[in-house]
Amino acid sequence: MKKIHIVSPAKMIDKDCIDFAVDFFTKNGFDIDVATHALGQNNYFSGTDKERLHDFQQALDAEDVDFILCARGGYGSVRIIDSLDFSGLKKNPKLIIGFSDITVFHNHVHSNFSLPTLHASVPLNFKENTEAALSSLLNVLIKKPNKYQITSHSLNQLGLVEATIVGGNLSIIFSLIGTNSDIDISGKILFVEDIGEPIYAIDRMFYALEKSGKLKTLAALIVGGMTNIKDTEIPYNQSTEEIISSHTKKYNYPVCFNFPAGHISDNRAILLGSKAQLNITENGVDFSQDNFY
Repeated sequence: MKKIHIVSPAKMIDKDCIDFAVDFFTKNGFDIDVATHALGQNNYFSGTDKERLHDFQQALDAEDVDFILCARGGYGSVRIIDSLDFSGLKKNPKLIIGFSDITVFHNHVHSNFSLPTLHASVPLNFKENTEAALSSLLNVLIKKPNKYQITSHSLNQLGLVEATIVGGNLSIIFSLIGTNSDIDISGKILFVEDIGEPIYAIDRMFYALEKSGKLKTLAALIVGGMTNIKDTEIPYNQSTEEIISSHTKKYNYPVCFNFPAGHISDNRAILLGSKAQLNITENGVDFSQDNFY
């Protein structure tokens, strides 16, 4: 029986969310346990930096753990990432699962150890997730392929590509540029999503990707949920999609908008650090992964 270990490396979480997740995975045939401080609280966080570090280190080192499931995002992962010893992960690879602030782990693990991680929903959101979102998560855990068909968007850039997919939360990717957790996206499919940002910040972050030379070397770009993006007092007069398109339209690689992943109920799983096939046509978008890891 595969074992899932729940940790809370960032913001605190309510017990009922953890209980729901434990019940969900138990019913689906997994062994599951919960870290010591996963339900703790230290101000904003689920515990002190030392406590959250202890829990995550224990999960990395545990030989009987197959999946490290982060309870939620929020903020806090960056405060512990450089104090973790990943030798246990290299010796006994296991998938780190989460999204949003957990992008810190996605990027750091890919950049430093070339291991896959799973961008997928977390216990905080399980109750409101669609059946398709939760099924896609389970598919990865049992190494069953995921195939998504997505409605076309007027700003999509057409094309077919098969390449390694990386990415996650745009704000986190932006904040890690130039650090030891920065990610090489050259020749890869970049996936991005975000929530609650001012609309001008999306433009700013894409300028950073442009100025750092990252945009021009992509194999493709996938834009997921851009949720609750805030307009300015003086209207910006551009949609999020229009802003992003203004940065990518000069390139010939495929670009997909409105991908079902991110801070949305239909948050489909993406196995980051693994190959994916993306086919964008005028009639729609097909995305598929074999989920081998």
